[in-house]
Amino acid sequence: MTQHLLEPLTLRELTVRNRLWVPPMCQYSVAAQDGVATPWHLMHYGSFARGGAGAVILEATAVVPQGRISPQDLGLWDDAQRDALRPITELVHSLGAAAGIQLAHAGRKASTEPEWGTARPGASLAEADGGWRTVGPSASAYAGLAAPEALDEAGIDAVVDAFVAAAGRAVEAGIDLIEIHGAHGYLIHEFLSPLSNLRSDSYGGELAGRARLLLRIVDAVRDEIPSGMPLLVRLSASEWVDGGFDLGEATQVVSWLREHGVDMVDVSSGGNAEGAAIPVGPGYQTSLAAHLRHRTDMPVSAVGMIDEPFQAEHVLATGQADVVRVGRAFLRDPSWGLHAALALRGDGDIVPPQYRRAYRQQLRRS
Repeated sequence: MTQHLLEPLTLRELTVRNRLWVPPMCQYSVAAQDGVATPWHLMHYGSFARGGAGAVILEATAVVPQGRISPQDLGLWDDAQRDALRPITELVHSLGAAAGIQLAHAGRKASTEPEWGTARPGASLAEADGGWRTVGPSASAYAGLAAPEALDEAGIDAVVDAFVAAAGRAVEAGIDLIEIHGAHGYLIHEFLSPLSNLRSDSYGGELAGRARLLLRIVDAVRDEIPSGMPLLVRLSASEWVDGGFDLGEATQVVSWLREHGVDMVDVSSGGNAEGAAIPVGPGYQTSLAAHLRHRTDMPVSAVGMIDEPFQAEHVLATGQADVVRVGRAFLRDPSWGLHAALALRGDGDIVPPQYRRAYRQQLRRS
């Protein structure tokens, strides 16, 4: 039996112990509106590293207060937030995994109620209730949310600077890899999409203009972080609607990203068009990842309803992706990586010694 899932992967100077990674998943668990990680985050991310993940990527972390999806999101716009991340990265490292972080700006989808603990999950949060005025490429609202203010060039420059400053703090916090969030209808994706980018200046119009913000951020962050640190981008490779950002445009953007020093693209989809006909099902986005991998020669990760060890192994063994990201299955079972390794008859050393008494029969079979 092949065990592609358990093979190490090297990007620049970082070697990750396997190709099973935990993607960023928002927790909406900051107690105050200060973006500082809590004991919940320490437990949450540490459990995935203990559970066998090769890399654990921290949730979408806002580069400015106005870039949060909700007031309960993590941030990295000040040093207190940086300092709160250090115990998390140290714990993840001590358990054998790499620690990543996704830097994000929610754009016109910011200032919303969190997914739980509120009567109106996902609805716009009024300023009187702790919300704020949102921004976007144009003054065009996402369905059901408040209309944003269109960023001017000074505002765009400030966004680029904020990503750079956050990346610097991430390095200081011990992060091993950085991912820029360019998917799911948030600010960078809003610029990429002709559905939400109605500008007529150099940041709009044809694809080169719509991709300008993303490439500026990539160049600036690449210059800020160590040369040996991997830089990743998450993209929505299709919006699943006519006239939206599609796989053809994504292919060109990924080719540009490779030229600008990006080391891997995480291939997701959707998030910017209400009512899109997304063909949700097991592994429904892996064909997008495979297309981009083969057309651009860019390493990619696949994500989205990959829930079974042999399904994950199949994605890698058939060349659809270089890494598989498993999210909800890890939420249901933080030891999913250990169970996957044992199911694939992998190296039993991935099981922490403190837990091996619970796995004696499985270890003998492996």
